[in-house]
Amino acid sequence: MLRPLALCLLLVAVATVVVVDCAVLTENGMPILWLQTAGQLTDLPIQNDVLVPNPWHYLHCMSLYRLIIAATDPYMGSMGTNANDSPIWGLPLLLGWELTSGRLADPTGASTCGAETGDRMCISTQSWWACVNYYFSVIPFLSAAQQGFFGESVPVQMQVPEGVADYCTTYADCATRFPDLMAKWDAFYQGLKAANVSDASDVEKKDHILGLYWDAHQSSMAASASCSARKASYSATEVGFADSWQNSADFIAAVNFQSNIERSLMFMSPLPSRVLKEGDRAPHIADLSAEENHTLYIFSWMRSMNTILGGTMTRLWRSAMCSIATREKGRALLEQVLLNPGFSTSTFLSLITATASGC
Repeated sequence: MLRPLALCLLLVAVATVVVVDCAVLTENGMPILWLQTAGQLTDLPIQNDVLVPNPWHYLHCMSLYRLIIAATDPYMGSMGTNANDSPIWGLPLLLGWELTSGRLADPTGASTCGAETGDRMCISTQSWWACVNYYFSVIPFLSAAQQGFFGESVPVQMQVPEGVADYCTTYADCATRFPDLMAKWDAFYQGLKAANVSDASDVEKKDHILGLYWDAHQSSMAASASCSARKASYSATEVGFADSWQNSADFIAAVNFQSNIERSLMFMSPLPSRVLKEGDRAPHIADLSAEENHTLYIFSWMRSMNTILGGTMTRLWRSAMCSIATREKGRALLEQVLLNPGFSTSTFLSLITATASGC
């Protein structure tokens, strides 16, 4: 079980990384407070032989990722030779950014959950970002347990705060409420096992595994529509960014992006380091870096263009990513448009059209 002394040390550690000029995603090359999380199942609470993690405690939630990555790494050989090449690394990095940017705190102000003046390890059930994260942490963990990645017959039931009833807590409960979502994560884990004994090349295995991963990822994104009511507690600017962030995932997923630590940091580091307020207008937000401003501007442009075109840009992009070769080109193109301020958005549109015509 996570010890009180460790928690006290963590609060000091968090305090040293919260006030920053840009998004903080790592400590010593790992997700925020990674080394303070559970390294094995028995480090998490157990009641009556049932594992009962608390996904509304930052360390417990981050522990879910650490345990998933450790259990699936033996099946990730096609991803590369580095220890941090699993695509799952993008999820704990995102959770760390949500912590340091204040997005896991109670946006209503009704409690100090997650606030700098309150319990920093508390994840608010009222946070839209935390609600969305539930579908990217709890659901994958329950699926991994069901598929035997933590050993045979490991019963799991997530803790839930008193008075909160709109979150599923067990595999059976979640599979009943979100059958398509759970089926996608089950397919990902089953695909990992199948790839491990397949005669396909590592290039083919890698692309197939990433395809299954992003199918599950986007299914979690779709299921998180149930979180929409929580957006009412944020500024219109933050809501616009949240919508743009979700829209960007369509483009990233289509290229089977390998969201390992190195590549995830490249795309996540320019994310805004605080919750956006009314009046924030990228690319002219004075207390955010040029990189953060550029990312906010491009995210907004991509969503606006896709809306103006009636979703054509997303559909064209997906159709263009029709092979391993075009997906590789797509990844390079995304890197240019998102990270290179000098890259023309009109060039992005013309390259999408040209690539799609070759499929």
